[in-house]
Amino acid sequence: MAMVPRPAATLILVRDGTQGIEVLMMQRAKESAFLGGAYVFPGGSLDEADPGGDDPLAKHRFAAVRECFEESGVLLLVDKKNQPVTAKRAEALAHYRDKPFKELLEKEQLRVPHAALAHYGHWITSPGASRRFDAHFFLAVAPEGQEGSHDPVEAVHQIWIRPEEALERGARGEIELVFATRTTLGDLKQFATAAEAFAAVRARPAPETNRACWAQGKDGPKLHRRADPPYFEIHWSDPEETGQSTYDLVAGVAKRLDRHVTRLIAPNPGMMTGPGTNTYLVGEREIAVIDPGPDVASHLEKIASFKNIKWILCTHTHVDHSPGAAPLKAATGAQVLGMAAPAGQDASFRPDHVLEHGQRVDLGELSLRAIHTPGHASNHLCYLLEQTKMLFTGDHVMQGSTVVINPPDGNMLTYLASLELLLAENVTILAPGHGHLIGAPHKEVKRLIAHRLAREAKVTAAIRQLGSPALEEMLPLVYDDVHPRIHPVAARSLTAHLEKLVAEGKVRTEGGRYTLA
Repeated sequence: MAMVPRPAATLILVRDGTQGIEVLMMQRAKESAFLGGAYVFPGGSLDEADPGGDDPLAKHRFAAVRECFEESGVLLLVDKKNQPVTAKRAEALAHYRDKPFKELLEKEQLRVPHAALAHYGHWITSPGASRRFDAHFFLAVAPEGQEGSHDPVEAVHQIWIRPEEALERGARGEIELVFATRTTLGDLKQFATAAEAFAAVRARPAPETNRACWAQGKDGPKLHRRADPPYFEIHWSDPEETGQSTYDLVAGVAKRLDRHVTRLIAPNPGMMTGPGTNTYLVGEREIAVIDPGPDVASHLEKIASFKNIKWILCTHTHVDHSPGAAPLKAATGAQVLGMAAPAGQDASFRPDHVLEHGQRVDLGELSLRAIHTPGHASNHLCYLLEQTKMLFTGDHVMQGSTVVINPPDGNMLTYLASLELLLAENVTILAPGHGHLIGAPHKEVKRLIAHRLAREAKVTAAIRQLGSPALEEMLPLVYDDVHPRIHPVAARSLTAHLEKLVAEGKVRTEGGRYTLA
């Protein structure tokens, strides 16, 4: 079992310097058990004596201010008239740094200005560290005139420094910066003033948790952070943080994602399929197969090696998802479920029962609910495992890329509506047809919607710039951010964007050319 992280708080103090925004940093003593020698922001563990409040983070805000005073001598407090402590008074109160913080507040009639601390970040130390902390970061504008001085026990140096300079010194190896600190400095350098930084952070939504995790693979043990593709899958499949989950996507090797779901990747990698099609086996005593994939004998044999396969479900009938259904049915006698194939798609797919939107498939101790999500394909279904809220998305949501919308069966208008439909669903994690599991489902769906609408804006901008272009003329402008070898595929989605704009009356077309309405 991994060490349980200790609750902690960090205070990022910013001020206006002569050359721009500055941040307070201190170098921890090299003999420190945690981050020895590194340059960090003031902070530390919560104490039992730290008071809470209606705000669930009140205890953390209090601890951030307390730790900042104890470590750096900067006192972010206000008096009964809500006036901040002056630099002169802070210096006079320095003798309280090694006394209980509540004694300072009570005797001097001061309080923590909770509203002056904007919730900036949430970082949890990775397993395997000598100490682990579950730390909430707060940002505040430094009290005017307070320079502070480092605690000689825990730190050896203290400095007010521009974020750019700190990053440059870190890159040259002059100072040591850990990942969370580098990330924070990289964000702060965009702001011109301390007030601008505070206003921007306060306006942001609640910060996401960054909980680095270890996993195994062909390159040995690797640490993964939130931005890394395997991050959410590692956490889902290894909730006890043993570090023994895998980060590789390997065809033909079954991976147990949780107690209910196992994934097998088909040996059909490519530009459109990524590492290969994901086949999911759902259930414990009786098994449902979601997307058996292509008709590849070796893949189907591995699927059929799982006992008691009773159902075969397909998300849609493209050639990388459904052709394996018929031979798998012949091998197992399982019932085939899904929506019938449109003209021009996998004619071998003949469902024993056609599923409708909202219909449930009873797997005994589990149930799958079908959600009709046309757009990529008119017969596309997602399946929600209601007990864990895992959503099998087929090609409606893919990991690592956006899906091609290919008319006439593909339709951009219905695709966006189907994405909006998922925002009303209670979903915990996405299991796509290609790639790793995807976390923060609603955020990902909103990102996809925003991406498509941004691409649509580039379409109208290209038409405005070119006057009355043909599709081929606007393609390099609309997809200037992808390699030209992808343009033939991108042309399909561009066609779908144009059809949507025409249907909405925003664009007119005549003779293969497009103009703004």
